[in-house]
Amino acid sequence: MKKLFTIILLILLTKGSVWSQISQDERMQWWREARFGMFIHWGLYAIPAGEWKGQYDEKKIGEWIMHTYKIPYTEYSSLAKQFNPTKFDVKAFVKTAKDAGMKYITITTKHHDGFALFKSKVNNYNVVDATPYRRDIIKALADECHLQDIKVCFYYSQAQDWAEPNGWGNNWDNFPKENDRNHQQYIDDKVKPQLTELLSNYGEVGMIWFDTPLSITKEQADDLKALVRKLQPKCIISGRLGGGVEPDYQSTSDNTVPPTTVAGDWEVPATLNNTWGFKKYDATWKSADGVTRLLFDIASKGGNYLLNVGPTADGVIPEASVKILKQVGEWMKINAEAIYESKASPYYVEFPWGNITQKPGKLYAGIFNWPSEDFYLEGLKTKVKKMYLLADKSKKPVQFEAQYDAPTNHHVLKIKLPKEAPDKVLSVLVMEIEGEAIVEKQIIEDHSGKINLFGGKAKSTKNGHPATIAINNNGGGAQNWKDAEIKLEWEFMVKTPGTYDLEIVSTETGAHEKTDWTGGHQVKLIYNDVVKDITISPDAKTFNPRTLYWKNIITKAGKITFDKPGIYKLKLEPVNILQEGRGFTFREINITK
Repeated sequence: MKKLFTIILLILLTKGSVWSQISQDERMQWWREARFGMFIHWGLYAIPAGEWKGQYDEKKIGEWIMHTYKIPYTEYSSLAKQFNPTKFDVKAFVKTAKDAGMKYITITTKHHDGFALFKSKVNNYNVVDATPYRRDIIKALADECHLQDIKVCFYYSQAQDWAEPNGWGNNWDNFPKENDRNHQQYIDDKVKPQLTELLSNYGEVGMIWFDTPLSITKEQADDLKALVRKLQPKCIISGRLGGGVEPDYQSTSDNTVPPTTVAGDWEVPATLNNTWGFKKYDATWKSADGVTRLLFDIASKGGNYLLNVGPTADGVIPEASVKILKQVGEWMKINAEAIYESKASPYYVEFPWGNITQKPGKLYAGIFNWPSEDFYLEGLKTKVKKMYLLADKSKKPVQFEAQYDAPTNHHVLKIKLPKEAPDKVLSVLVMEIEGEAIVEKQIIEDHSGKINLFGGKAKSTKNGHPATIAINNNGGGAQNWKDAEIKLEWEFMVKTPGTYDLEIVSTETGAHEKTDWTGGHQVKLIYNDVVKDITISPDAKTFNPRTLYWKNIITKAGKITFDKPGIYKLKLEPVNILQEGRGFTFREINITK
């Protein structure tokens, strides 16, 4: 018996040692390959569905209704007696996700209202003990996900809990003042025990998705991270852990898509309408076309797309959501190769026609603005061996001509695409290449006569020293640029002499339900000893399909003349940046022939 005990102990110690040696790349592999997941926001808030005692605010999100209308916990918690989702079909939930091409599902096990969708022995405010349904929704979903080979992931609100006196966020009930609350006690009594239940009772968990870490200290975040690592070392920890502790990947703000490729692992959590939890009057559905294009765009920048559905109180995913996801799935049946396991584009910037993903030996150009004439891809140094359309099963070669201009050291691919796009939503052109994709770093006038001076490619200085301006994902413009001492400079190649139109592009920003933009800033554009004084004004607004909620603001800056081909420099120097609002949300300068 002693020998048997020794052998068992040795096996357990060996297993623990192996787990502790799991690398970050091993942990993240499935997630990096997946690229597309489903978010599910579901709870008691689906019962009022955005309306409380005749009040309905179209700008507020459904799952925050308790907070929006300051509903006392005793009153809100009585909704549990009505929660009986008899139409909940877990097979249909998982099938909807899989048919859309999603590889993982993240569900709200406990949102900010404190109510749990799983059986908890440490707190009876849960779906089994407090509702007539009396069944563990998380158990049903986890079992079905494991059965259908899709990763199951758990959202858990670790700081905000409006049902708990020591949780964060409820300032309307007779709870202690925020600064007098014992948040550590809340973590010890509820958070850690419930996380232990989630990571012990439901099989392999792909990820814990934390949220709004308002009061989380570094020590608390370290403690939660250690708990997850101890119980399930392979489990990923999302970007909203808090306390300055490094998670496994970063989350963008809700519904925000970066304007450029972003290094590292990151994810865009996004809605199909304007709410996360179900709201009965919210019919502001995104189009399936737009969602498909965003999926490709996010993948092309190196990120994952976590797209939300909000089931009704009786357990049904809204028909509009199912319809959108079904159409995305139809596109994925043909084009998934360009999404799964893909890497970010070798290009830093977006293209007006679409964007690019890549895999070893292949580039995938996702084109949503199909050209009426020849299609040009500029700046690719790597040799292309073959091109074909992903929708063409025969892989019929697409004709192209590789051009190189020695004086400008510029590479251009002139591509002869069919007159009609294979897919009106987004067609994928596959380019088989030799070796690694390498692109030019220079800014050069393209074949259409346009020069794009993106803010992220500028040399930025302050008093002659390097300076940094952050890019805000909410719109893609500069974030809180209020320092007039910071100057931007670009160097670029002009191929065709002549007079060009000049425009400065800034962006709306702020919360998507209440966008913000500040004009009136005064700047100088300097080139060839010519100085143009410009006041930033809203001369035009254009819709950006990538940012959706935040429009581009166009300031017409007159003309600019280049007498001969060659390299030029242009400087943007602020004279006066207004300090109110969010500053100068500069995005780019466009020079167009």
